[in-house]
Amino acid sequence: MLAELNDRAVISLSGPEAREFLQGLITNDVKAIAPDHPVYAALLTPQGKILFDFLISEAEDGLFIDCYLDTSEALVKRLSLYKLRAKVDVKLRNDVGVFTDTDAANSDPRHPALARRRIGPIIDAPSGASKYMAQRLDLGIPEGADFGSDRMFALDAGLDELHAVSFDKGCYVGQELTARMKHRGTARKRLLPVATIGGNPLPARDVPVTAGGQEIGAISSVYGARGFAVVRLDRLTDTADTPLEAGGVAISVTKPSWLFP
Repeated sequence: MLAELNDRAVISLSGPEAREFLQGLITNDVKAIAPDHPVYAALLTPQGKILFDFLISEAEDGLFIDCYLDTSEALVKRLSLYKLRAKVDVKLRNDVGVFTDTDAANSDPRHPALARRRIGPIIDAPSGASKYMAQRLDLGIPEGADFGSDRMFALDAGLDELHAVSFDKGCYVGQELTARMKHRGTARKRLLPVATIGGNPLPARDVPVTAGGQEIGAISSVYGARGFAVVRLDRLTDTADTPLEAGGVAISVTKPSWLFP
C-alpha cells in the first residue's frame, strides 16, 4: 500500500560540502546515513531547545530532509543562514514527496512499528497523513508541532530515546547543554501522550495539567481528544493515585514502553 504524507515536505542538500555542513549543525551523526538507512535528527537553538525535527536520507546527489510542510520554508531559511560560504545548495523540492510504503526498504529509525516510508516523485496517491497520525499517537511518539519551536529541550522531548541524538559525534548547535543534561541526569520532564476520559476535546496548549490541584505539567499539543503534555516525572509519581485534569477535563497520561521499558 502506498500513501502520501501530504503534511510533509522534502528539502534537498547537494554539493561537495553538504554532509560536512549538516554534521556541524544537527543532533545526530550524518556519517550514519547510508542507503536504506535514514537517521532522525533535530536542529536546536544554541540553548538546546528544539527548532525543527526531521528525517534525513540519501539522495542521488546529496541528502533529502523529510520535514513538516508547515515549517519547511522556515527550515530552508534557517539552513541558508548557516550556509555562509559552504559549498552546499539548500532547496525546497516540489517535485518529490514523502510516502508510506509497505514495500519500502527504509524503516523508521525512531521505532520499528512506525510505517515504512520513502521519498519519491509526486504521484497520484491517497493521503496517509491521518492514518500515520493515529499510529504515531497510539505509540506515543511526538514530533513537530508536539515540540513547538524554541519551547522544549531535546532530552525533555525524548529525542535521546527516539535515537535522534549522538553523544560522540562532536559539536553541533546546542550540543553543550544537551550533553550536560545527559551526563548530569537533569532532564526531569518528559513529553507524554495524554487523552481525555470520555472523549471530550483536550483543552488548548499551555493549559496546566493538575493532580488534586497540584500542577504537574502543561498541554503541549492537541488532536481532538488526544495529544501530548510536558509532565514533571517526579510529580507524576508523587500523585500516582490522584485523578488528573486539564482545564477541568479529566485526562489520562500514558508512559510509552519505548520511553519507559
